[in-house]
Amino acid sequence: MEKLKILVVDDESRMRKLVKDFLVRSNYEVIEVENGEQALDIFFQTKGIALIILDIMMPKVDGWQVCREIRKYSDVPIIMLTARSDEKDELLGFELGVDEYISKPFSPKILVARVEAVLRRTAGIDDGVTEIGGITLDRAAHQVKIDNVPIDLSYKEFELLSYFVVNNGVALSREKILNNVWNYDYFGDARTIDTHVKKLRSKLGEKGRYIKTIWGLGYKFEVD
Repeated sequence: MEKLKILVVDDESRMRKLVKDFLVRSNYEVIEVENGEQALDIFFQTKGIALIILDIMMPKVDGWQVCREIRKYSDVPIIMLTARSDEKDELLGFELGVDEYISKPFSPKILVARVEAVLRRTAGIDDGVTEIGGITLDRAAHQVKIDNVPIDLSYKEFELLSYFVVNNGVALSREKILNNVWNYDYFGDARTIDTHVKKLRSKLGEKGRYIKTIWGLGYKFEVD
């Protein structure tokens, strides 16, 4: 099976090497470049790039401009990597169509988990049927079955379960869940997540145990 290609763009050689080493161990092919100008050249010259890991602060052409140019022609998944943790930057990233936004320093293992989650999420799950741990999730029909028995979920409960399933095994903060399921046009309390998780667990019955609480952070969906 052909390895998926990931383009890593960062002006710090040590950072590129760290990211590349962990991605290669996970069986990805990695192309690395040191600035935005090279990134654009390589992206438009290379077929089959599955995902881009893109630093913001770079010489010549910064990450924002790279993202803008690529989004004119492609929906390739983009993960922004930055030392800045300004909320305005993060909001701008998502407005430009960034799929994930990770602040430095970060755990390379978490980065790989995010890469895998983004690739799963963008691989056509939206219109397909996913089966995991006795749960069948049909995005097209907007229907969920537990051991082949349909259950009734609200729209947000369905979207929440979908997000959990796509990010199976990944620890998710309440804020990240809120931003991805409710989107940035929702300015309510992140504790609304707890209310919906409680209801979702109840409706999933014994499968509700797959949604694990991570104290002080949020939740993780993980099939035993």
